[in-house]
Amino acid sequence: MQPFFFFFGRRLTIGPLIIIGGNEDKTHEGAILQRVVQLTQASSRQPILGVVTTASREGQAAFSQYQKIFTELGLKEVLGLTVDSRREASRAERVYAIRRCAMLFFSGGDQLRITSVLGGTLFHHVLLEEHRRGLAVAGTSAGASMMSDTMIVMGEGEKAPTKNTVQMAPGMGLWVGAVIDQHFSQRGRIGRLLSALAQNPGILGVGLDEDTAIEVRLAEHRLRVWGSRTVTLLDGSSVDETNASESRADRPLAITGVRLHVLPQGYDFDLNERLPGSLRDPRED
Repeated sequence: MQPFFFFFGRRLTIGPLIIIGGNEDKTHEGAILQRVVQLTQASSRQPILGVVTTASREGQAAFSQYQKIFTELGLKEVLGLTVDSRREASRAERVYAIRRCAMLFFSGGDQLRITSVLGGTLFHHVLLEEHRRGLAVAGTSAGASMMSDTMIVMGEGEKAPTKNTVQMAPGMGLWVGAVIDQHFSQRGRIGRLLSALAQNPGILGVGLDEDTAIEVRLAEHRLRVWGSRTVTLLDGSSVDETNASESRADRPLAITGVRLHVLPQGYDFDLNERLPGSLRDPRED
């Protein structure tokens, strides 16, 4: 049975998440941004996309780039939601623009800027509320990492997992029970995702390659892979041993019983059973 919410007597389903590993194909051939547009246009809400550039120190330039891309891909209205301070994130006239949108798209940059500026503000509360009411949320690079309730802030790539390999902080809480890393294969980040898993057994570690995304349907307990490369899923639900609590900060971590899946475009993954589905054409949905 799918989870749902009632809002003034109406049955509401949680909106989808489009979580992108960064450096997505921005041409007309790119499957990921086409999917963002498709979901925006198919929504029961107004077909408006809002671009949130809080992660970037050059927010206006980031907005202009994505406004041009999404307009060329067929959207008629693309809003700029440039929120650079906690004071601005609590201004009602700025925040309630979220309610006009079918999709919010978080650009890349620094995920800690997103959580430190937006976390706990009116913007954050309205974002979570509207997501429960069907708002779709997409994010690339830093905008991907912030989706989970616990996020990777920084860490060393291409290193064996230790406590020092990764630093973590609270995320925006759109997806509970996962930790997301981006630019995954390109920057050799499996060590830092394993470090996060060793210190948080039971979570689902998600490593997204560049130009690769997952479409997460929390109401249906599944995700679908999009893009030209792969997603690496590290399932910590079957971990039977880790020395994270005893190990010194600079010593290698032990973790046993991790299940690993590598999935390209077209594959599903069941979030309840923690099992991949068969290959299919994602455009069928």
